[in-house]
Amino acid sequence: MRLVVQGSAISFSHLAHLHQLSGAQQGLQFTQLAEHAYSLPRQTEAQQNVIDFCREQQIDCAYVDDKHTLKRFGLAVMDMDSTLISIECIDEIADMYGLKPQVAAITESAMRGEIEFAESLRRRVALLEGLEDSALQRVIDERLQLNPGAQTWIDACRENGIRTMLVSGGFDFFADKVKAMLGLDYAQANSLEIVNGKLTGKVLGHIVDAQAKADFLIATRDKLGLSADQVVAIGDGANDLKMMSVATAGVAYHAKPIVQQQATYALNHVGLEGLVGLFS
Repeated sequence: MRLVVQGSAISFSHLAHLHQLSGAQQGLQFTQLAEHAYSLPRQTEAQQNVIDFCREQQIDCAYVDDKHTLKRFGLAVMDMDSTLISIECIDEIADMYGLKPQVAAITESAMRGEIEFAESLRRRVALLEGLEDSALQRVIDERLQLNPGAQTWIDACRENGIRTMLVSGGFDFFADKVKAMLGLDYAQANSLEIVNGKLTGKVLGHIVDAQAKADFLIATRDKLGLSADQVVAIGDGANDLKMMSVATAGVAYHAKPIVQQQATYALNHVGLEGLVGLFS
């Protein structure tokens, strides 16, 4: 495996100290992968002192399996809210009508794994009953932004023949927009019921929860004729854990503690371009 360290704070002295801490073989040196990404090959085991030092210095650190590379992957599956984009869309809809504290509290509880996602979504959507559907477009026009490095990551996937899929417990109104913005291959999300131009406070059809995310990943993987070791999944909340568990690598992106504990790798300081660094 290889040690990959990333972060805008990395200096030569950091790399020299990490080289010493790692006990790297003589002649092995860090290779620069990108502006703020470096890799040290031929690591036999993870070193806790390296991990601790990186945490103290706010450097992303990962011991990456040599089989986990862009050239080996065939499908990348990603969450949307707070992963590909910087907001939680439902929280922003609520904010426009003075409901954000109530909705955000439920969102946070669900992302920490304290409430079943489907139940949390029903509670949050119910609070939006009666709102004009124009609020959805306002969120896109005024608040929706891609997270740093999102386009860089998707471009790298495309260059390496990796199909890209967004699976979201959010809403298709936003998922379809993000799909178009980034040029993704697939998108799956929930549908809000709208009657006479107003939200009814209900979700149409089967809710895209944690199990549904995993099921969409598996179905798309099988449709493409890929194996589990050709799929990478990226997310930030507890409802992403099941889809991450059926991929060969699950990446926690600026994620809740429960997700970081169970993910294969975690990125806390760099943007989504850090995925390119991990898997180069």
